[in-house]
Amino acid sequence: QVQLVESGGALVQTGDSLRLSCVVSGRTGAYYYAVGWFRQTPGKEREFVAALNWNDRFYVDSVKGRFTISEDNDKNTIDLQMNSLKPEDTALYYCAATPLFSGSVDFRKATSWTYWGQGTQVTVSS
Repeated sequence: QVQLVESGGALVQTGDSLRLSCVVSGRTGAYYYAVGWFRQTPGKEREFVAALNWNDRFYVDSVKGRFTISEDNDKNTIDLQMNSLKPEDTALYYCAATPLFSGSVDFRKATSWTYWGQGTQVTVSS
């Protein structure tokens, strides 16, 4: 069973940087999984933020140029480097993992992902 545990959430100010980390355990082969980050605010659906599928990286338009997703297979971690944070980035951030996507799968939908962490809160004050 794949387990994901996020950390790194904090209260920061507009323009600050923050690095979220997610420790992944239970994968039988790290290279056969896509990994990603989503975020959610109260009353809204879980929103896609970033994904890494094999060697391809994907981002929601609102974070392009500011956020970077990376994976360290030796340490079994998935990181999300967030720069130039804005108040609208405030949310509960979740990391996720699932077997590598094929071209027909919409990885921007939360329902396309199999494994989830418990979330870490990021709050950006104005």
